[in-house]
Amino acid sequence: MDAFTDLVRAYRERLLRFLMTRCASVADAEDALQDTLIAAYRYLHSYDPRWRFSTWLYRIAIRNAARLHAPELVDVNETRDLRDEESDPLQHCIAASESENLWVVARRLLSDDVFTAMWLRYAEDMSVNDISTTLDRSVSWTKVNLMRGRRSLETQMNDAAEQAYG
Repeated sequence: MDAFTDLVRAYRERLLRFLMTRCASVADAEDALQDTLIAAYRYLHSYDPRWRFSTWLYRIAIRNAARLHAPELVDVNETRDLRDEESDPLQHCIAASESENLWVVARRLLSDDVFTAMWLRYAEDMSVNDISTTLDRSVSWTKVNLMRGRRSLETQMNDAAEQAYG
């Protein structure tokens, strides 16, 4: 039990951040996280040590998020009182900068699978092999879609820079 508690501590925040990109609300992400951790504990005996534990855990998380049918990006500021933002210019600037976060743009621009592959590669530092296993896709699919995702983001960023700086 202590070993599982250590695993929960090691993955809880990362999984929640990941699930917040796949669920419609913070509450849904927290529910999916809880379901993921319960399923991991319940089915720990089925874990195959040939694979990384994180690969197995993220696969469970993806299934739980998909079950909630909520592909939209979570607004992590959704519970903030808007009157506070209007009266505090600093909070307004912080909220504006968060809305232009690369991951927010990526979530809006890319398909669910491509976004997930990008997140697992660049936010979670997973290998291409682990990503392909997690997503149940081929290594070739993973490599091609990581490249396509990077190109789409690069194009979007170049277009935004062109608009901003003329």
